[in-house]
Amino acid sequence: MRGLTSDERAAIEHAAGEPMLDQVTAWAAINSGSRNLAGLAAIGDTLAQAFAALPGDVALLEPAAVDAMASDGSLTTVEHGRNLHVRVRPDAPVQLLFTGHMDTVFGVAHPFQNVVWREKGKVLGGPGVADMKGGIAVMLAALRAVETSEAARTLGYEIVINSDEEVGSPGSAALLAEAARGKKAALTYEPSALPDGTLAGARPGSGNFSIFIQGRSAHAGRNPEDGRNAIVAAADLTLRLARARGDGLSVNPARIDGGGPNNVVPDHAVLRVNMRPVDAERQKRAQAALDQAVAAVAAEHDVSIHVHGGFARPPKPLDPKAEALFALVKSCGADLGQEISWRATGGVCDGNNIAACGVPVVDTMGVRGGAIHSSDEYLIVESLVERAQLSALTILRLASGAAL
Repeated sequence: MRGLTSDERAAIEHAAGEPMLDQVTAWAAINSGSRNLAGLAAIGDTLAQAFAALPGDVALLEPAAVDAMASDGSLTTVEHGRNLHVRVRPDAPVQLLFTGHMDTVFGVAHPFQNVVWREKGKVLGGPGVADMKGGIAVMLAALRAVETSEAARTLGYEIVINSDEEVGSPGSAALLAEAARGKKAALTYEPSALPDGTLAGARPGSGNFSIFIQGRSAHAGRNPEDGRNAIVAAADLTLRLARARGDGLSVNPARIDGGGPNNVVPDHAVLRVNMRPVDAERQKRAQAALDQAVAAVAAEHDVSIHVHGGFARPPKPLDPKAEALFALVKSCGADLGQEISWRATGGVCDGNNIAACGVPVVDTMGVRGGAIHSSDEYLIVESLVERAQLSALTILRLASGAAL
């Protein structure tokens, strides 16, 4: 290690001594799938107790109301878990934001539930060990280390650990936006983009849409001409939207719900579509393509169409402030003997929403690992200390006045 002040050196040594592996093992043993409200309550309470070690106000906040479209086109309320919010020294001159998520993609009925060693002492497997209970442990370790330093007096911060990131953060988006207000920078603790520690740079946006098509039923043999086939209209809309992809826009028609007996013209259908534009201009084009396709299909098939959803994750290009923050992380890595690089990725996360608030963010400050969202998910154990030290040093230098 080179170029470190005595205060920085003491903080990173403190970070290395935090009980991160024990925390990850215990936290990953609690099922916290996005729809498992009981599990989310349990992990939320556990994390609240852990983060109470920081000198701030800790609260579990109720999510915003969220509705979703059912297969018959009706809107139903979807319950989400509470979100952990911590505020420390809100009047300090430097204000930062740290975010993570407590939910995983593994529900209570999923077979992947246990934490096991893949390589004893080196590689840990388990649900959420990388995505992102390992990242939460890294965040806490880094902040506990920073709190031992002199620089902590000039630093204030907010922490948001939400319960619905894996389903697009619908109940926590407003909390994230409010917490981002006025912050110099943000760090989010998703796992690295690659097992070697590569960070995610630019990200596309993501929009999820449920599109209800209302047709008219009729007898398929006696008077089919009196019907308006919602399945046919949905298929036409699917093809039109699929043709819109390309030139920085990904379009994935994912599912059509609807239909019934073969002798009845189906009178309703729901089309589910995901669209991913690489920048704001292409997001506008995507929205225009969707609007135009809906209008054309409605007119040509004599059906009514209602679109539910939107671009919940705005595109995240790298602007000059974001590039400066990445450069700072890279410099900190070099001083710790860690080689840091980044690359564009097709995934999205809460970093998209934070960047849309005008706050520079590095959103893959979590552990090295891989195979996330699968039963092969794993955490590279040595990365717990690596990433905690990288975060601690980055935070200290931001608190000490590093320019962005």
